[in-house]
Amino acid sequence: MPDHTTPAAPPAAEGAPDAPTSRRYVENKPPRGLYVRVFIYVVATHVLLAFMSVLVLVARSRP
Repeated sequence: MPDHTTPAAPPAAEGAPDAPTSRRYVENKPPRGLYVRVFIYVVATHVLLAFMSVLVLVARSRP
């Protein structure tokens, strides 16, 4: 076993040159399903609050 160790260099790719002209796909906007889910959650929350308000009004009107 040698006394000194050297870090292994990554193998050089002979046939694959760096391609600076190739574009990588970058997602810039969230998926459409996210907006749909947020819209449903907001509408459901408003409906729930309105229903609870109606229940409170009904409970107050009863003697």
